[in-house]
Amino acid sequence: MKQVVQNYKSGELAVLDVPVPGCKPGGVLVRSAYSLISTGTELMKVSEAGMSMLGKARSRPDQVAKVMQSVATNGVPATYRKVMGKLDSYTPLGYSLCGVVEQVGAGIDDVKVGDLVACAGNEHALHAELNWVPKNLYAPVPDGLAPRHAAFGTVGSIAMQGVRQGEPQLGEVALVIGLGLIGQLVVQLLTAAGVRVVGADPDPTRCELAERLGAAACGDPASPAVEAAVAELTDGHGVDQVFLAAGGGSNQPVELAARLARDRGRVVDIGKCRLDLPWNAYYEKELDVRFSRSYGPGRYDPSYELEGRDYPIGYVRWTERRNLACFLDLLARGRVDVEPLVSHIADFDDAVETYQRLKDGELKAVAVLFRYPEQAEEQGESAAPEVSVPEVRRTGTTVAPARSAKTPVRLAFVGAGNYATSMLLPHLAQREGVELSTVVTTTALSAANAQRKFGFAEATTDLDAVLGDKSIDAVFVVTRHSSHAELTRQALLAGKTVFVEKPLALTEDELAGVLAAVEESGNDRLQVGFNRRFAPLLQEARERFGARTGPASLRYLVNAGKLQHGSWYLQQGAEGSRFAGEGGHFIDTASWLLDADPVSVYATAAPGNEDLQVVLRYPDGSTATISYVTTGASGFPKETLDLVGDGKVLRLDDFVRASVYGGKKWVSSRLPKARDKGQNAELAAFIKAVRTGGPMPVPLESLVATTAATLAVQAGLAGGAPVTLARTP
Repeated sequence: MKQVVQNYKSGELAVLDVPVPGCKPGGVLVRSAYSLISTGTELMKVSEAGMSMLGKARSRPDQVAKVMQSVATNGVPATYRKVMGKLDSYTPLGYSLCGVVEQVGAGIDDVKVGDLVACAGNEHALHAELNWVPKNLYAPVPDGLAPRHAAFGTVGSIAMQGVRQGEPQLGEVALVIGLGLIGQLVVQLLTAAGVRVVGADPDPTRCELAERLGAAACGDPASPAVEAAVAELTDGHGVDQVFLAAGGGSNQPVELAARLARDRGRVVDIGKCRLDLPWNAYYEKELDVRFSRSYGPGRYDPSYELEGRDYPIGYVRWTERRNLACFLDLLARGRVDVEPLVSHIADFDDAVETYQRLKDGELKAVAVLFRYPEQAEEQGESAAPEVSVPEVRRTGTTVAPARSAKTPVRLAFVGAGNYATSMLLPHLAQREGVELSTVVTTTALSAANAQRKFGFAEATTDLDAVLGDKSIDAVFVVTRHSSHAELTRQALLAGKTVFVEKPLALTEDELAGVLAAVEESGNDRLQVGFNRRFAPLLQEARERFGARTGPASLRYLVNAGKLQHGSWYLQQGAEGSRFAGEGGHFIDTASWLLDADPVSVYATAAPGNEDLQVVLRYPDGSTATISYVTTGASGFPKETLDLVGDGKVLRLDDFVRASVYGGKKWVSSRLPKARDKGQNAELAAFIKAVRTGGPMPVPLESLVATTAATLAVQAGLAGGAPVTLARTP
């Protein structure tokens, strides 16, 4: 296997081929997926290794003292041979990773082969393809947490132990000095605990990042901005805690801590910085100076770390393993976000070059990850992870009887929220040949309101009664996103034609469940509310653009804007992400314009917000880039689109104006009425299909492909690589 090592004498960095470690009792053998470079601790070791012997001695006076003691005991020649032998050896790097259990040692029963675990320890969580990790230095990764995020587990535990040493209370104010990797995590942990945070760092980029991640204010420690912020937040009393997360030889951090701490405040040293305490300042305020020892209780205790002897929880609540598990839980629940801290992901084979770029200052980074390709491929996080596009299978030909022109199409609505009552029902209520039969909601009053306003014959909360009513021809599913797939599945099994608002499904399993209902029932009469392809202006522009002979490039800017506080769209745990909810609209529109289904998806997110860039690739080489942004100006149009190919350009301006440039230029007249995004035409096509028994407006295969591509966006964000859309039975 391969491992990153350094020769401390020469400073040489290398990726060596070394033997695979054995799987000893009391631990597990872990194959690395991602390992994290500590841009503080590790770079300090790398820099020290490049110093002269005198420089090394000056940087490590503790080791010099040990050498002098050895000289006194063993003499100069023996000590010299011992020291030089140790220096002229390869030493490992790394101490924080996430990987997959490959082998389980005797005495281990809390994980099994194939489980994802986060690992800690500068002897056990190394930058290596395989590591043996004892029981108390790993923790299982919660479901849904991306491996590259779980790789932050160790540094997260260090930050968490520092915060615990400060004993913060709700409503207090803290100062974090040093906004590197550990400092950024301390800021987030304090914010999650209800503490207001001021940050201090000479790097304005790090200050800006800390503010985005929850700090109330940040600034250069040498500027008056930090003191002003502390004075404002504490009414001039000073902060309750100061967390020293800075390194280096300056004594400025401890002096600033004394100046800005309140009387009897706490000063916690997490980083390795100079600690020449100004006696008068610390004495007069009776400041409580505390040290935070790495990941927590158990660190440096061989019986705990190597022999697996845990400390009773009644006596030691937070050990290093419990800190590790706690931090992973916070990540999984979204209380801490490490994605904005990831400055760079490097392939493991490029480790030496990456360290050199960091050392030389060419690569400016808060956190850098090594990605291990072989493991990434096994875990679906390689350069081409996959999301399946299930094959649509039918047990037979779906037969939908035609209705005479005099027989109304009877509709039932499941859900009567804002979209249904503003964008769908007004069109249906005035359409001839349509009868609004029944409205079903979970609350009686909303059903009664819809019945009164739109003339439904009945209002109920009994879904089963509607699905069992053979006189109802079609069911509209217009509920919250999390229920779409299950309600669609039930309606298809009941033999109904179904119109479901986007999204069709929030997970691959939900999508598979819908298609299983199609196969079981033979009923494929399904439409998803992708209305933009039906917009009259866009349809005319597409017709004028004409057929293509070569690949095209499409750019789609969606200026989505901020959601109002309290919107149920923000309930991502239950209802999926915002893009999962409405992103299908834009993917479907791009695929319709390019007349194909995508074969791969790449997605990336802007740090600290919901802005996404989604790149879709199509079979003929065409590409579509969807920029989904929430940080734009509210006065700018919501949707603008450009399609370029074969010497032609199609432009759409928010469904108000369109133009095509080619052999002849065409520009639409500005519409005198409100923009038409196609809902009315979509409903007309759906009602026609129900009435005539003809094909549905959009083939089911296309609906499935769009849904799979939307799901692939989330998978791509988690894996940081393009996602292949694999057609599978």
